[in-house]
Amino acid sequence: MPVTLLDPGMKLTLRPMRYPDFYDRYRAAIRNTWTVEEVDLHADLADLHRLSPAERHLVNRLVAFFATGDTIVANNLVLNLYRHVNAPEARLYLSRQLFEEAVHVQFYLTLLDTYLPDPDERAEAFAAVDTVASIRAKARFCFRWIDSLGALGRLRTRADRRAFLLNLICFATCVEGLFFYGAFAYVYFLRSRGLLHGLASGTNWVFRDESQHMEFALDVVRTIRAEEPDLVDEELEAAVRRMLTEAVDAETVFAEDLLAGGVAGMTVADMRTYLEHVADRRLAQLGFTPMFGSANPFPFLELQDVQELSNFFERRVSAYQVGVAGTVSFNEDF
Repeated sequence: MPVTLLDPGMKLTLRPMRYPDFYDRYRAAIRNTWTVEEVDLHADLADLHRLSPAERHLVNRLVAFFATGDTIVANNLVLNLYRHVNAPEARLYLSRQLFEEAVHVQFYLTLLDTYLPDPDERAEAFAAVDTVASIRAKARFCFRWIDSLGALGRLRTRADRRAFLLNLICFATCVEGLFFYGAFAYVYFLRSRGLLHGLASGTNWVFRDESQHMEFALDVVRTIRAEEPDLVDEELEAAVRRMLTEAVDAETVFAEDLLAGGVAGMTVADMRTYLEHVADRRLAQLGFTPMFGSANPFPFLELQDVQELSNFFERRVSAYQVGVAGTVSFNEDF
């Protein structure tokens, strides 16, 4: 019987290499190295004083979500993904992803230290995963899917592998591919208003990383489907649709919280439409028929380009050994 990616065990050697595309993704990720120290958030301090009370509430809630979002993803990566994906070249990428999640956690720590100099405000933001209902609901959604594999030491049965596949799809499409994309939309909305360019600059680099994490996970999904096509059927597709609908609902509740004070230029209805648009893109990437039919309502996201990222990589070529040489392409949009 052919060896598959989810076979129990722990293959240790890279040769013969079964999945060279995963190794290529690892090498590409290494070339995209950036550090938190390169992000200048201090330029945002003047903008924070210019924000209206409603905009300040939006920013405070947003950074409170950032305080734990990437840590949750890293926990699932270590507890579930690394132990069950049985190819060393894939685990190389997952190791690199774990490093990138750590950089993101450091970035958001620096963000909170800069934006919330008052220790009590900062402590409140870090406690939001337990005390703010809209953030707690998203965290519980994530924890439920992390725990869904908690008792699985090895993927021995078809049911075990389907459970793993649903966990993988959840974190690729709902967490990194929807919750984070919603957060990025608020950042780029503020930038379109001429606010918080330092936050937007750092978010560009986080966005690139998260897009690659999602693409890697979707590659793993496609590989599993090719090797074990019976795992993906109407029942699993229905479960994915329910999962994405729940994620859109949870993120809409978060939008109601962030926009509760009335932020000019962004409404909950438009945010809901945007989330449905993103959910449809994730379904299409999985090879499923979209279910919402919603168009992107935010022109500022359609205009989102890679100019800052391009400048960043061009600068790094001469300044850092790990700088990217050649052409950088960006395939993921909003």
